[in-house]
Amino acid sequence: MSAADHDVTFLTRSGCHLCHVAHEILTELQSEFGFAVEVIDIDAVAGERPELRAEYGDRVPVVLLDGREHSYWEVDVPRFRRDITA
Repeated sequence: MSAADHDVTFLTRSGCHLCHVAHEILTELQSEFGFAVEVIDIDAVAGERPELRAEYGDRVPVVLLDGREHSYWEVDVPRFRRDITA
């Protein structure tokens, strides 16, 4: 499986400094490995997907890899590099 075959989702919210930093790191990794990232503001989608804010609201930013929580509050870069190439 190549990096491009993985589903990467970034859960964020407006005004979150940690989210901004994590998004920059994820963007750098995206440039390096070529995977797509779905960015979801959990507050903006709360009406149609309230489960995201209920589950992850106290841990944003959150990176989901293939639908599973991979890291929160910050991007675990060494672990992400390992897992995206596995």
